[in-house]
Amino acid sequence: MQKRTTSDYLLLFSKGVGMGAADVVPGVSGGTIAFITGIYEELLASIRSVNGEALKLLLAFRIKALWQHVNGTFLLTLLSGIGFSVLSLSRVILFLLANYPVLLWSFFFGLIVASAVVVGKKITGWSPAVLLSGVAGAAIAYFVTVATPTQTPEAYWFLFLSGAIAICAMILPGISGSFLLVLLAKYEFILNAVKDLKIGVIAVFGMGCVVGILSFSHVLNWALKKYHSITVALLTGFMVGSLNKVWPWKQTLKTYTDRHGEVKPLVQQNVLPADFESLTNQDAYLGMALVLAAVGFLVVYATDYFISEEVPAEPETAPVV
Repeated sequence: MQKRTTSDYLLLFSKGVGMGAADVVPGVSGGTIAFITGIYEELLASIRSVNGEALKLLLAFRIKALWQHVNGTFLLTLLSGIGFSVLSLSRVILFLLANYPVLLWSFFFGLIVASAVVVGKKITGWSPAVLLSGVAGAAIAYFVTVATPTQTPEAYWFLFLSGAIAICAMILPGISGSFLLVLLAKYEFILNAVKDLKIGVIAVFGMGCVVGILSFSHVLNWALKKYHSITVALLTGFMVGSLNKVWPWKQTLKTYTDRHGEVKPLVQQNVLPADFESLTNQDAYLGMALVLAAVGFLVVYATDYFISEEVPAEPETAPVV
C-alpha cells in the first residue's frame, strides 16, 4: 500500500465524493469514477483484504495490524467521501432529475464517453477474445438499459438482495447500481429512506451491500489479474452500452403511479433533440446540453491526464497476462 500525505487523503476524499455523486444517478457508475481516477485496483484489493485473516486479527484484538491489513485509512477516507456525497447530494440530484433532466444527462453523457475512451486506452493487447469481450459488454449494458422496471416487495429480504445486486454493479465501470435499483423498483425507495434516515431500511440494505461487495470483489480482482485486457475490454463495453440510458432526449411511452400517487416514467425511448421538442413541447436546450457534455468529457480527460502525470507507475500494480 502506498504512503499518502494529508493532501493525498483530501484528494482521495474528493474522489469518494465523485463516486457517491455518480452512484446516486441512475445510469452512471461510481466504478467509472474509481477507474478513471486511478484508485480502482487498490479499491478492489482493499475490499478483498476483508477476509479470514482480517477476522483472525479482529478476534485477537490486533487492531493496528487489522487496520493495516485492510488498508483502513484508504477505505475510511474513500467511504467517508462517498457517504458525505450521498447524504448531501441526494436531494440535489433528485431536484435536477425532476427539473433539469436534459442538462444533467448531457453532462453525464460526455463524462461516460470520455470514460470509455480513457478506460479503453488501458487495454494492453488486442485479440479476437478481447474484441468479443468488448462487444459482449456493450450488449449486456444495452440490454440492462432497455429492461423494463417491475413492481417488487418492500420486505427486508428483498432489500438485502437489492443491496447485494446494486453494490456489485456500482463497482463495475459502466454498469449503474442505481439503475439496477430502478429496475428492481427500489431506487426512490432507498433514496427516500436515506433522506428520511430510516435506520432499519438503511441497515438491511447496507448489510446486503457488504455481503455483495465482499463476494464479488474477489471475482473481479481475479479477472483483472488473470485476464487484464479481456476484463478491461468488457468494462469498456459496459460504458459504451450504458450510453443508451444517459442519452439526454427521451420520449416517455409508459408511466406508472408510485406509492405516493406521483406519475413516473416507466418505458422511454431516445429521440433526436428536434423530435424531443415537437413530441414533448419542451425546450431541448441543445446549445447548453452540448456545452455540458463537453464539460463532462473534459473533466474526465483532464482528471486522467493529471492522474497519469502524478502517478505514472500505478497501473503496473496489476499483473498483465
